[in-house]
Amino acid sequence: MRELPLPVALTARLSPVVVLAAVGWALSSGPATPADEHDSAHKTGTSSPSAPSTSAVTKSYDASPAPCGSVSVATIKSLVPGAKTAGKEIRSTDSKLRRTCSWNALKGYDYRWLDVSFEVMESDEAAQQEYKDRLTEKSGGGDVPGLGDAGYSVVNLTTEDKQQTREGVVVSRVSNVLVVVTYNGSDFESKKAPGTDVINKGAIKAAKDAVTALKGSR
Repeated sequence: MRELPLPVALTARLSPVVVLAAVGWALSSGPATPADEHDSAHKTGTSSPSAPSTSAVTKSYDASPAPCGSVSVATIKSLVPGAKTAGKEIRSTDSKLRRTCSWNALKGYDYRWLDVSFEVMESDEAAQQEYKDRLTEKSGGGDVPGLGDAGYSVVNLTTEDKQQTREGVVVSRVSNVLVVVTYNGSDFESKKAPGTDVINKGAIKAAKDAVTALKGSR
């Protein structure tokens, strides 16, 4: 059975950019006299260069692992029956920072789609903030205990032209990396979607594989 491609919108997330403001000196009018200069130096003292920042940036991972090898063959076969287990990597503008692999297949009238993405942030702190932002965008789900440093899962049902599609999204944080799994399915004969439990457990299963692969890549 041929694969049924669906459009995928992948949004690259950029960490907040710090904008530095330039500070100008206020110059007094008129030339300064030697006495003025001596008096000013006596009052203010000699300025010293700023000391270097001592705050350390925690960054456990510098690059993403190969996403198409992050989910076991057994998991792919169970979640996406009929799909090529090798998967297809989706091109990224910076493969060190973001890599995604996709699997999809139509078996009979039953369609399944699975995406696994790794997003490498510049620090653990940046990843923590991005994780919080993602949860705000995808409210209505719940925590997934034991999935990386933090895990969250949400499932939604959409209907278009009487065809239902149920999609689950799992977001996990491991140090400075976000692992994002998207899993959805439809039945084109009944027009119904798989149950919430089926999609949720499937997405979490793939996420656990991906987190394990990430930890093993260090």
